[in-house]
Amino acid sequence: MDPHCPNASTLSTSSFSPASCETFSLGATLIFAMLVGTAVLPLYASQALINGLDASLHLGAWTSLVTGLTLLGYAAGLFALVPLVDRLPLRPLIGATLGTQAVALVFAAWTPSAPDFLGASFVIGVSASAIQMLIPAAATLAGPAARGKVIGNVMSGLMLGILLSRPLAGLADGTLGWRSFFVGDAAVLILTLVLALPRVPALRPAARPSYRSLVASLGKLVADEPVLRHHALCQGLLMAGFNAFWTSVAIVLARAPLNLGPLQIALFTLAGAASVAVAPLAGRAGDRGHAGPAARIAHRIAIGGTLLAALAVSPHLPTPVSVLLLAVAACLIDASVIADQTLGRRAINLLAPEVRGRLNGLYTGLFFLGSAIGAAFAGPVFARAGWIGVCALSAVFFVGAALVHRIFLFSPHPA
Repeated sequence: MDPHCPNASTLSTSSFSPASCETFSLGATLIFAMLVGTAVLPLYASQALINGLDASLHLGAWTSLVTGLTLLGYAAGLFALVPLVDRLPLRPLIGATLGTQAVALVFAAWTPSAPDFLGASFVIGVSASAIQMLIPAAATLAGPAARGKVIGNVMSGLMLGILLSRPLAGLADGTLGWRSFFVGDAAVLILTLVLALPRVPALRPAARPSYRSLVASLGKLVADEPVLRHHALCQGLLMAGFNAFWTSVAIVLARAPLNLGPLQIALFTLAGAASVAVAPLAGRAGDRGHAGPAARIAHRIAIGGTLLAALAVSPHLPTPVSVLLLAVAACLIDASVIADQTLGRRAINLLAPEVRGRLNGLYTGLFFLGSAIGAAFAGPVFARAGWIGVCALSAVFFVGAALVHRIFLFSPHPA
């Protein structure tokens, strides 16, 4: 706990003045980053476990539903559980939610039944929504002057967890089997909870609106908050392009002329790991009043990344050069999406503190729809137009984000 804010653990989210906690400690930031990074690991890991899951559970045509059900559960948690941040004490809420995830992970590793595993996958996704409880809590304690920096640091943990989830899952599957990933993730999550949960501030909302009114208010918040709409749309378009790229790039790497093996592809997925360093930089840029220019630079970098990715598969280039260029393109795209999301979260968390939990859930849930759209379009586009078509699709989404941001700058509610 930050010594400059000795009573933060018992103050309410709406009466609490964050200005007194602008020296949010590095230790507290690392705890939040560690928690979100651990909780996000199982969301995308199943994409690297598909073959093992199918061979063991005989899922057949249902195999592709594992990731879909996990992400669907996450979306459900964003809209159904995260609003409880504005109603219930924070520490027990996070403890119960992540505790449920640990139990679901153990159950998924133990069950021999395909239907039970699919159900556990959905619960794992729902409980992962605790991520969006931790981010507004960190933002509340940080104070306006340091909010972007703290959110950026916590976002680094989140993005590192996302980027490492597939390689770690693939490594576990290739050595000890797919069940070892779920057991290991549960063990790390339980250890993290035991060590970190007592230091999570027990913020209590001053008001206790009914759950029904919390959920009913979500539509009104979208209608009333132009900042929310703008940043959710921008990030949704960026995530659409991001997912179109990552859904297809593994196929390109595995096929001729690149012909990379599973381990090489797993290592390639680490290409974007360095981009997590962008989150704190974007947060600091927002704190210093440069959110608009930083977002414009991020959008241009994303567009440039797609152009580089398209050039990388030229048949005139040696394989190592093509792989290197694709890795650089992946870093550029990842960095731009992370930067825009960090700036968006900072802007969202500067809005009304009494609805901060709902705003964060809405922001993530809305841009999550863009993520699903990008993944859905990638397959048909790749089948019809190949890698160049996917790069063009991603570029269209990224240009759309840049245009939305530009239009918003000339509206009555600048970013």
